[in-house]
Amino acid sequence: MSFFSPLIVTIFILLGSTAGFLAGLLGIGGGVILVPLFLWAFPLAGVHEDIVAHLAFGTSLAIIIPTAISSTLMHRRHGNVNWHQVLWLVMGGVLGAFVGGTAASFLSGPWLKGLFGLMLITVAVRMFFAKPYLPPERETGVPRAHLCGVGLVGGGFSAFFGIGGGVVAVPLMVILLQMPAHLAVGNSSALIVASSLFGTLTYVVHGLGNPLVPPYSLGFVSAPVATLIAPLSIIFASLGVRVARRVDHGKLLKIFAFLLIIIGFRMALILLLER
Repeated sequence: MSFFSPLIVTIFILLGSTAGFLAGLLGIGGGVILVPLFLWAFPLAGVHEDIVAHLAFGTSLAIIIPTAISSTLMHRRHGNVNWHQVLWLVMGGVLGAFVGGTAASFLSGPWLKGLFGLMLITVAVRMFFAKPYLPPERETGVPRAHLCGVGLVGGGFSAFFGIGGGVVAVPLMVILLQMPAHLAVGNSSALIVASSLFGTLTYVVHGLGNPLVPPYSLGFVSAPVATLIAPLSIIFASLGVRVARRVDHGKLLKIFAFLLIIIGFRMALILLLER
């Protein structure tokens, strides 16, 4: 089926709208939703099996960039971004994004899908059972090396799996660095801008010249899909936030976590079957 057929374009429009709405409704990063949807949709669009995972991860990161910028600006207005801390987080995040994206680019599609499945299971189990833990807030400044270390881990995780990385960065900032939760979320949004940007560039570079990429792609980033889905994701995320105020967020989150576990197990099986 053609990558630009009316049916495929309609599917991508629905995917972008759904991912944005669920991200706003459940308060989670859109990449956790987008990547599984891309792994399903790209083969329908005729993308070669060997690069489906790479294209899904790279395109997801490109879509996250404008969303993260919007989120960072909103947190900045509320004073929840410490730019001095962000500077050192980003220094580690850029390196982590390069390492994570490079490592993913050299892995085969089945390995990437399988590892992504295991990551989904881990995230879903945490959503199911984790209880909020807020240690005493730090009264002294956070060492620069610690900020760089958290940025390195968050950036590497983000680029390797094609997601925002806040699911790792925020807990690390709250638990290890003892930041206030609102500051950790704001700083994480700013970190995600940098890690997503450099992660995307890494997927672009490693995919350049690959004969399997679909038309109008920049390496392992589908420019048409990213351009189409990014604005839809932002618009429908706002709608999801409004709806979230009227529903039982806890129950929805558990239902979604259960679905992630099912999807994760299915992807993890790919890795087991290929061995």
